[in-house]
Amino acid sequence: MTPSPTSYKLEVASDASQLARVCAERIASLLDLALDQRDRAHLALSGGTTPAAAYRVLNQEHLPWNRVDVVLGDERWVPPTDPASNARMLRDTLMAPGGPGADACFHPVPTELENPAASVDAFERYVRGLCPGDPPMFDVMLLGLGDDGHTASLFPGTPATEERTRLVTIGAGKGLERISLTAPVLSAARQVIFLVRGAAKRQALQRLLDPGEQPQRTPAKLVQPQAPVLVLADTEAAQGL
Repeated sequence: MTPSPTSYKLEVASDASQLARVCAERIASLLDLALDQRDRAHLALSGGTTPAAAYRVLNQEHLPWNRVDVVLGDERWVPPTDPASNARMLRDTLMAPGGPGADACFHPVPTELENPAASVDAFERYVRGLCPGDPPMFDVMLLGLGDDGHTASLFPGTPATEERTRLVTIGAGKGLERISLTAPVLSAARQVIFLVRGAAKRQALQRLLDPGEQPQRTPAKLVQPQAPVLVLADTEAAQGL
């Protein structure tokens, strides 16, 4: 049987502040629902600048964070103290001291190992043990969208976009090696959310929502969950849609 095409639900926020607030509220609601049904909830988050504002808002949400396991969908292979580290950004936002989110159970990508391949192996073992399902099923998968159509660290024309058997792979983009969840894991989530901000992302967003667009050019199209994908965008990114 041919799988149904991925469907998208677009919600447009008036500005960056509202976008951050709506994103945080959606994630909190989904985690609350998951924790009503299961002992623990599993949340995979995007790196980059756009979600940082949402994580600061999410930090203030009163949830039983000690029952929420948090991982990054991708990470730059740099030390955790490096300014480019997504883990560092997450500790400074979602897990900032003083907010309820500081109690979340964060499981960073082990970038301190001898090489990226070792980090891939270790993180894959960890994700497999953390989340139920094959591939593991996160309750919420928050993803970004690059202006070139990449998501996580699945960049156009790279081997990472072709990986179907591993849960984790090495990605390469913008001059850095990266560790990334693969398309099967991204697609297995109960709810996938794309967070898209700014006029520079407008064309990539149009391509993501285009049923005829091919994943070879826009790897974000590789994310094909069973449930509709929620796309949260600001007015600049969504102009013309």
